[in-house]
Formats: sequence, C-alpha cells, structure tokens
Amino acid sequence: MSELRWNPLLRTWTMVASNRKHRPTMPRDWCPFCPGEGKKVPEHFTVYAYDNDFPALTTSPDVPYADSTGFYMSAENYGKCEVILYSPEHTAKFYELSIDHIDELLALISERCDALAADERIKYVYPFENKGEAVGVTMPHPHGQLYGYPFVPQKLEVELASAKAYHADHDGHCLFCDMNHAELTAKERIVAENDSFLGYIPFFTDYPYGVFIVAKRHMGYLSECTAKERRDLAEMLKYLTKAFDALFDAPFPYMMVYHQRPVNSEAYADSDEYFHFHIEFYPPFREANKIKYYASSEMGAWAAANTSAVEETAPVLKRLYTQAKEGE
Repeated sequence: MSELRWNPLLRTWTMVASNRKHRPTMPRDWCPFCPGEGKKVPEHFTVYAYDNDFPALTTSPDVPYADSTGFYMSAENYGKCEVILYSPEHTAKFYELSIDHIDELLALISERCDALAADERIKYVYPFENKGEAVGVTMPHPHGQLYGYPFVPQKLEVELASAKAYHADHDGHCLFCDMNHAELTAKERIVAENDSFLGYIPFFTDYPYGVFIVAKRHMGYLSECTAKERRDLAEMLKYLTKAFDALFDAPFPYMMVYHQRPVNSEAYADSDEYFHFHIEFYPPFREANKIKYYASSEMGAWAAANTSAVEETAPVLKRLYTQAKEGE
C-alpha cells in the first residue's frame, strides 16, 4: 500500500510506503551502488542519478485507500524519488572527493532538481543525505537522495511562513540575509566563510553541531548558483564534513538537507522575494558516541532542547574546519 494520508491535527500529509519495508541491508559481499553491480548502475561513472527502487513517491501511483467512515482523506502518492550516487568508490568519504568532483555532484543535483521541477504536479524538490547507522543508513556506499513532493512539507511551510512574515514586517528584508548579518556581527558562531557562503551554528539551533550553510547572495534555489558559487559550496562541504569526522576522531553521522523555494505553486509564487537557499545539518552526536536523542519533548511537543550552547561548540568546529582546509 502506497499513498498519502491527511493528518487533520497537523494539517499535513503522511506518506504511506509499505514497499520500503523491503529495502535491503547492505550484503557483505555485494553493493548495488558499485559500478556495474546493480541493475541500474553503469560500469563507469563519476556521479550518477537513478530512480529509487523503493520509492515513497511515484509517477505511477496506486489507487489510494478509501476510508470506510468517510471521515479521513487520502490521495495518490504522486511524486519522484531518486538516488544520487556520489562516487564509484564504495568506501569513499565525502571529504576525500576533490572539489572538482563535489562540484560535479552539485551540478548533477541541480540538474535533477530542475528536471523534477518541470513536472507541474511536483510542488517541492528536496535533496538530502543521511550518513551513518545512527540515522538509519542501511547502504554505506556514499549517496544522497532527491524527493519531489506533490505538496510542500510542513517544516518548509513553517520556514516559508516565517520568512514571508519577516519580509512583510521589516520593510522587505530577507530573514536569512539578516541572520547572516547578525552572525557575521557576532562572529562567535561562524564556522566557515568563503566568497559565496557562510557556515555557522545558528543562535537557536537544537543540535550542538547543527551547522547551517547559507548563501551570501539572496537566491532561492540551488540551480540559481553561478559556477563560482557552486564551486565555493563544494569547497565548504568538503572541509566541513572533514571537520565533522575530526571532532571525535571517528565517522560522524548526520542528516544534510537542502532547503529551497517551492515550485509550481501559486501560493508561493513570490517566495523568491523572501526565501533563501540554505543547507541544514542535523548531526545526532553531542559527544563521542553519545547521541542527542529527539525524545518526548522534541517529538511529542516540538519543544526542542540543545544540550550545549552553540557558542561553545562553534569555535571547536571552526578550528577543525580551518585545520582541514589548511591541511590540503
């Protein structure tokens, strides 16, 4: 059974995808993401995108379940799920890839975002990466994913509403541009900076090492990056992920998500005026091998708690980022 079910309490859709129960755990002697091994993976590639074998969303959806009471609402799970292979090397770490390689990866993600956005039934395009067993990764070969939703997910709706309200209340200012200015003024939470992007652990984040990478120039979508901006983003991602692994001298798990403006939506037709492209990291480790769990307060009430003041964690990560960059 695969469909969307409407949650009337939170006013958002839940994706039902029974097929995802059958996702494989990585066999010891075989990887479907390695060159030539899987049905969809070619013999030679640098980066590669293909349709997910176990999609939560599909362009050929089933007829949704009809609730017998007539009270609940369901819909087709129309959309797209893709796998983005970062490298042919099974054990490659993100920061071991060259800047040219990561730039090529970002170009592919950008291209696929535009391709999914061309489908008018898709309303939000969402690239992301899960890294490490602590966040549920079953396939360790370096890869990310790309979802094209037929709706704007709720967290993005909240961000968009906040950014739009700020824009209206502050003489057309962008909330993210002003966040950048505040963080540059304070300096203590800045982790990384180059010509095109800022990396910082925001004043309010709920993860001790929850870095945001925010474009300096106001833009709403990954594909709006110039060649220079995309390469600067590649550089920052390379050294930040290296700094993460240096924190506890061990592979550092995280969720990395790209937040960009919606597509094909009249309700958000003006979102390029107030929304701003950025990347958010959710790393679950608070100390070496100690997980910062999203427990009852966080999950049940959405009342987040951070176990560390970010003014303490940001300087540590900044030092490691600088060392990673200088060590090249």
